[in-house]
Amino acid sequence: MLTAIGMTASHTAALAAAWTLQQGQGYGYVTTTASAASKAFDGTGTQQRIPRYRKVESQAWIEYGITDWFTVIVSPSLQYVDIAAPIDASRTGLGYTDLGGRVRLWTDGSWVVSAQTTVRIPGTYDKSNVAAIGYTDPEIDVRGLVGYSSTLGGLPAFVDVQIAQRFRLGGPPDEFRADITFGIRPQERWLLLAQSFNVVSEGTGSWGYASFAYHKLQLSAVYALTSALSLQVGGYTTYAGRNALQENGLVLGAWFRF
Repeated sequence: MLTAIGMTASHTAALAAAWTLQQGQGYGYVTTTASAASKAFDGTGTQQRIPRYRKVESQAWIEYGITDWFTVIVSPSLQYVDIAAPIDASRTGLGYTDLGGRVRLWTDGSWVVSAQTTVRIPGTYDKSNVAAIGYTDPEIDVRGLVGYSSTLGGLPAFVDVQIAQRFRLGGPPDEFRADITFGIRPQERWLLLAQSFNVVSEGTGSWGYASFAYHKLQLSAVYALTSALSLQVGGYTTYAGRNALQENGLVLGAWFRF
């Protein structure tokens, strides 16, 4: 159970894409996810009952174009985690804060290839609290991003693929990550998103951390209230995994330009 909590503790909305912003342009979103798990995948991928796990997390992801090809990133978060008896643990406070940037390497209009690196600073170093497992050690996320925009059935659409190496310091094993986003606009004000988040550990870690894997599917809709403000609603589920929580969650968000 403790291994499963630590391995799936960090879920990022991953709405950032391969495209960089124009110089002087700002973009961001604030999302709140509320999730729960009463089952976990064991080492064979079979679901087993566990003490109820609940998490509410709010994250702000802010980008700003320093140049047309370099975008800086700041992303703080707040969280509440509660685990039922017999573990009976809870935590409220800062989650990870990401600091980094994205560099555009190549583009031809429809295609874009970028590289991104963020340093993830933990909101707590208290390893004695079970509810803090997975949030107590620094991480470094290095990823390559490929974006393609076109039309599908005459409707504007895009695909964003991100392949990442996440270095986790202090005990948990490093991770290979693959995030895929498909977006389509059925109407001018509406954007529909289908996202796949896939994480596989690279071996085992120290301090008793086992190897793990999990795969999440997220579906959401975004409605543009104005040219500068949009609202998002959606949900996600962990549909497969190994030594990982079977989480189901609701996503609410606001996107903005400045």
